[in-house]
Amino acid sequence: MVEITELVNYTNSLLETGKFQDYCPNGLQVEGRTEINSLVSGVTASAALIDAAIDKEADTILVHHGYFWKGEDACITGIKKNRIKKLLAADINLIAYHLPLDAHAIYGNNVQLAQVLSLTARGTFSTGPGPDIGMYGELTAPMSGKEFSGFISARLGRTPTHIPGNKKLIRTIGWCTGGAQQYIDNAVSLGLDAYLTGEVSEQTVHVAREAGIHFFAAGHHATERYGAKALGEHLSEKFSLEHEFIDINNPV
Repeated sequence: MVEITELVNYTNSLLETGKFQDYCPNGLQVEGRTEINSLVSGVTASAALIDAAIDKEADTILVHHGYFWKGEDACITGIKKNRIKKLLAADINLIAYHLPLDAHAIYGNNVQLAQVLSLTARGTFSTGPGPDIGMYGELTAPMSGKEFSGFISARLGRTPTHIPGNKKLIRTIGWCTGGAQQYIDNAVSLGLDAYLTGEVSEQTVHVAREAGIHFFAAGHHATERYGAKALGEHLSEKFSLEHEFIDINNPV
């Protein structure tokens, strides 16, 4: 058992949250019980995840996508009210880490995705103010775009959108999980053979074709299932907590 303040202070320090200019608050977003023994992790603090955590009698929920995003209506009404009401009624803490969880060198979404896809990281690239988040490196062995698409599908359980910008084998690749399609320009600047992220925009297709680079959109949720799980497992070992990662299906 550990106090929530100790857990959050440790995690804030581990992920170096103060270095990031983020779109939401990182750390404790909704306060619940003071002493915790069990932790549920997931991608997004949806009503379905909260319900699952309540069923598991969890003390705390750890997610990548929490609440209180910049630009959203600050009023606690509708869906936001229902979610927060569930948390408060069950006295469950909600802790969330966005960009700090993308970037972490051990538990981050990008390094964890690299492990799942057997990518060898060679460096990072900047995606804006603060620490580098995007990564680049190499495939274990060269593959055609079609072969790598099938490999992604097998590893992530999701068939990616593939824009074949050229017919060359893929050896080098850049990646950034989630909605990071705009950073295809970084991959082009680095001279990489391919770029992988979660989502795709209309203009991304034209960039890939005209720059001659393979592009893969493997799903926002599918590419970001691994950071919260890895961090949850670490916190479980560090503080002797019960932990379970709950994957709420999301096709996007």
